[in-house]
Amino acid sequence: MIELRPILLVAGVLLATLGCAMMIPALYDLTVGHEDWRIFAASAAITLFTGVGLAIANRGRTENFSIKQAFLLTNVLWLALTAFGALPFAWSGIGISYTDAFFESMSGITTTGATVLSGLDTMPPGILLWRGLLQWLGGLGIIVMAISILPMLQVGGMQLFRVEGFETEGKFMPRATQIAGALSVLYLAITSVCALAYYLAGMSIFDAVVHAMTTIATGGYSTHDASLAYFSNPVIEVLCIVFMMAGSLPFVLYLKEFRGGRGALFADSQVRWFFGTVAIFSVLALIAYQPGQPEALGQRLITIVFNVVSIMTGTGYTTTAYDDWSAMAVVVFFVLMFIGGCSGSTSCGIKIFRFQVMFDMIRCRIQAVIYPKGVFVERYNNAPISDKVMSAVMAFFFLFMLCFIVIAALLSFIGLDTVTALSASASALANVGPGLGQIVGPAGNYAALPDSAKWILSFAMLLGRLEIFTVIVLFMPTYWRS
Repeated sequence: MIELRPILLVAGVLLATLGCAMMIPALYDLTVGHEDWRIFAASAAITLFTGVGLAIANRGRTENFSIKQAFLLTNVLWLALTAFGALPFAWSGIGISYTDAFFESMSGITTTGATVLSGLDTMPPGILLWRGLLQWLGGLGIIVMAISILPMLQVGGMQLFRVEGFETEGKFMPRATQIAGALSVLYLAITSVCALAYYLAGMSIFDAVVHAMTTIATGGYSTHDASLAYFSNPVIEVLCIVFMMAGSLPFVLYLKEFRGGRGALFADSQVRWFFGTVAIFSVLALIAYQPGQPEALGQRLITIVFNVVSIMTGTGYTTTAYDDWSAMAVVVFFVLMFIGGCSGSTSCGIKIFRFQVMFDMIRCRIQAVIYPKGVFVERYNNAPISDKVMSAVMAFFFLFMLCFIVIAALLSFIGLDTVTALSASASALANVGPGLGQIVGPAGNYAALPDSAKWILSFAMLLGRLEIFTVIVLFMPTYWRS
């Protein structure tokens, strides 16, 4: 049997933290005189009581986490935080069911950005702030998990990014605490700089803070139905491009830069590939862009790069209905949904490093065909890639595409049209947010979908955010055997 006490202890601590976070929108609503502060206070009390109760009942040592416990812990944390994070949505006066509240909370925690809410411009301020906080906390959580837990679990080739100190289970917790602390300070600092930049560019303080949280988390929740198009400000869009890309780069490399490792960021081939991919798809989008009215070249470039970066990084902000540009644009943005950012970032998708590994494998196979007696070694960052890593990467590709097909088929069976089913499946699994078409496209939202589709997509968001293997392994009978 798996020892559950350490798992419940960590879950309790994080639920207590979530309960404390709920007091922030409660205090804000109280300050501005909105009655929803009671909803947040009640949600905070229940969440805090549950979290503290679990922590006290299961207190003890947690240093010796096993691999099985780490898998279960990761899933339990995301589900528990989502379930309790949905309480303010369900109890607020915005009038949505718990299914919609759970969907909105899962979309926030996983930094997907798909929403069932409309009328954001007149929404209670506490709800808007809570959406931003959910994505901000989820973004920080995924960074720590990607750096500390996933490499240990050898999920989808993530063992390429082992951090010294995670090689053995006994060192797992102390080292994770040290790195989590440094990353938290860095994450808060970058978010603060982003908020200040937005404020100086013309946003209100409230809008600047919420959008800074959802930009750095590459989540995409906005305080307005029109998203970033509401501000109609090229400076804000340029700043958003910069900070979306900042959130999509490996945060550990920022720490190395700040600690004297000059050039560490761009010395990583993954970072160079990321910017190269943005450049290539920006050119393709420029070719596909057919605006409805004449537009200055500068604004055209900003519009194109903004939407390419937003969809590729999984942020999901929109300034235009890109699926109306042309038929080619639909294909370009559909492919962009799958790519994602770098490992160890708040971004989503398949991740750049897996494409690097796959392309280098293809290169070596082609060379082996041309030179049958040659010896060709797959490399990543000038280091040989082990067969174990390569098989993990290829298995992840296969499983990702299989999940995409199965989820799209389920959505089609429910009754969604082909474009909606395919794009919603890709968007949820890659944690992008907006899809394609009239229903879930950049001009729509997910409110019109049936409840069964929302539960399927909620599961897809969890699958994508936890790198698929982390969730799927719990459904294997061998996992539960001694």
